[in-house]
Amino acid sequence: MLNRLARRVLLLFGRGRVATANDGGPVQLVQVQINELETIDNLSRLAEFGFTSMLPRDSDVAIAFIGGDRSNGVIVASNHQPSRPTGLLPGETMLYSQDGKYVYMTASGGISVFANGQPVNVTGATTVTITASEEIVADTPLLKCTGDILDNCNTNTRTVAEMRTVANGHTHKVVNVQGGGSTIETNPPDQDE
Repeated sequence: MLNRLARRVLLLFGRGRVATANDGGPVQLVQVQINELETIDNLSRLAEFGFTSMLPRDSDVAIAFIGGDRSNGVIVASNHQPSRPTGLLPGETMLYSQDGKYVYMTASGGISVFANGQPVNVTGATTVTITASEEIVADTPLLKCTGDILDNCNTNTRTVAEMRTVANGHTHKVVNVQGGGSTIETNPPDQDE
């Protein structure tokens, strides 16, 4: 009886390497190779709510076997050694992908988003608000906007397109016109904006 209990305790936890996975259902199912002789199919992978990922082949996994039953296991932790970032300081957090993209929350208080040469999209939003106490810098050769722009939006009533219309149609009064080769300066525009 004691030997049987000891064996069950020893079988409560295990580790293995991911052979393949299926992310098509409500729970990710993973095939794990425990050793050269033991492969377990369709192990459920538990993950924290709000976070999901598809494990790359050869990821390390920790498995809890309910009641020490090898046919009733769940993956409770995972790691992919080649793509795991290293060198983080205490308290730092990073969300990362196998191909090198990441969101990095640093110990110094900064947040870094690295797209690794790929597009970044924010879609489906009704409003996107960026609040910065000092400035927003767009380091790009071209800034595009499909709609109009309103600067100083709390006080300004005209958009950039409306100001362009005023600028393109504005006039200057020229007084005391003289003929010949004389040069004169015009008055300020008749329109304020």
